[in-house]
Amino acid sequence: MGEGLRERKKRETRERIADIAMGLFIAKGFDNVTVAEVARAADVSVNTVFNYFSTKEDLFADRQDLAVDHPVRVIREREPGESVVRAFRRDVLDAIGTRHWRYGFNLGADVFARIVNASPALVARLREMHEQREQALTRALAEELDAGPGDLRPRLVAAHILTTTRLLTDYSVSRRLAGQGWESIEPDLRAQAETAFDLLEPGLGDYGRRR
Repeated sequence: MGEGLRERKKRETRERIADIAMGLFIAKGFDNVTVAEVARAADVSVNTVFNYFSTKEDLFADRQDLAVDHPVRVIREREPGESVVRAFRRDVLDAIGTRHWRYGFNLGADVFARIVNASPALVARLREMHEQREQALTRALAEELDAGPGDLRPRLVAAHILTTTRLLTDYSVSRRLAGQGWESIEPDLRAQAETAFDLLEPGLGDYGRRR
């Protein structure tokens, strides 16, 4: 069933509030913007903002649910004969090629990073989101591969893979923050990704290979 009119209007309102909030955060810094300011700029009440976003941090991290769920989707949608490591290698290289936001390779990722780095509240929120991603991926691996309660492999695999993707994100963003253009970053980032996953292959290459 497609999206109904009510659901579409709610989604559009949520997206509009988040977009307006992000514009204010870029212009003034996260810690210098109040929820009341966002509400005035969006021409809604403060209560309406909180109906869609529980906290001010949620206004900034409005794609958090998608970001947390994405690693789970990667393993659930892996191809026949593809291991968990291979699935993530393919997904990361695709994100580099398409400059997709899911690993922070998109245009504006450096702006996002500057806002986060200037706010202790957002640094803490992003750390929490990384932990949630790892926990979600661990649970999904354990369920799909029928791991027992004492089996550490799902947690170890999740930690290694997500640390790898996070380091690749940091590598890309740090070079953007240094003023380098994507045309010089992309080939090096692609080479770094290949090297990183090559290092994971010997120990994890057969884990979760889909029959």
